[in-house]
Amino acid sequence: MNLKNKDFEIIDEIVNFHIKDPVTSKVGNFYETDPFPNYEINNDLNKILQIGDQNSFLKSLKSFVGFNKNVVEIGAGTCQLSNYLAIGTNNHVCSFDSSFNSLQIGKNFAKKNKIKNISFVRGDIFDLIFQDESFDFLICNGVLHHTKDPYSGFLNIIKSVKKNGYIIIGLYNKIGRFRTKVRKYIYKALGKSVIKFIDPVLRKTDKHSHDKIKAWIKDQYNHPVESTHTFDEILNWFDKNNIEFISSLPELSIFDTKMENLFKKKNRASLFERILSQIFMIFDRPGAEGGLFIFIGKKK
Repeated sequence: MNLKNKDFEIIDEIVNFHIKDPVTSKVGNFYETDPFPNYEINNDLNKILQIGDQNSFLKSLKSFVGFNKNVVEIGAGTCQLSNYLAIGTNNHVCSFDSSFNSLQIGKNFAKKNKIKNISFVRGDIFDLIFQDESFDFLICNGVLHHTKDPYSGFLNIIKSVKKNGYIIIGLYNKIGRFRTKVRKYIYKALGKSVIKFIDPVLRKTDKHSHDKIKAWIKDQYNHPVESTHTFDEILNWFDKNNIEFISSLPELSIFDTKMENLFKKKNRASLFERILSQIFMIFDRPGAEGGLFIFIGKKK
């Protein structure tokens, strides 16, 4: 792990940087009491592997990363994805987040299950913490839309990616987030007892996993900082920073229905197709729950 900034202390095996920005502190503190995504009550090493392998995107990601790579997950939360990517490989995975308690949960899971090729860093994505061109893969899924300036955060984190390295980012979609926005109004009017029955994620969650349920409700319906974005906005981010668009989830065109290798380059579709695809995110398109979309790019 190549750190540019050496002004840190190590607390409970976690590299800890002081967070000065008030918005980042606010978001970090939001997750201190209810870390997200929390583990279900029966999660162990085999369960994490099973959950990951059952998700076509995660399984494809782990397969493509392969071996002997440096991977960073920005906004790792409780590090479920980071741990999954580290299990059974010789990659080094760095879990980065602004919430100490979230990282501690991920660290404790790794320690309990003897996952040694993973490290944990608490800090602010707006600070220059990592050396330039340190990582082969950067994953930042569901994070930038919880910052004060998503594009500035994007500019900062991509500096740490090597040339020909891959960038995977996930953001809330301006149109696709519609269903969640409706559920927010219902939640505020009727409370969590009703939302448990109409939220598709909660319907699938073990009813005894109280911490996970609480964390999901808080993250989706009570978050203090949230923005939404469009496909074309993120394509513009890629273009301005010499990042080649590879693929997306959901696809940019509703007519591209094959869930093939997500790291195989696809075309951008037409403007009409991109708009239509975002409208269809309101419904049950793969990967569209919560209005989250994922873009994969390659740094030139």
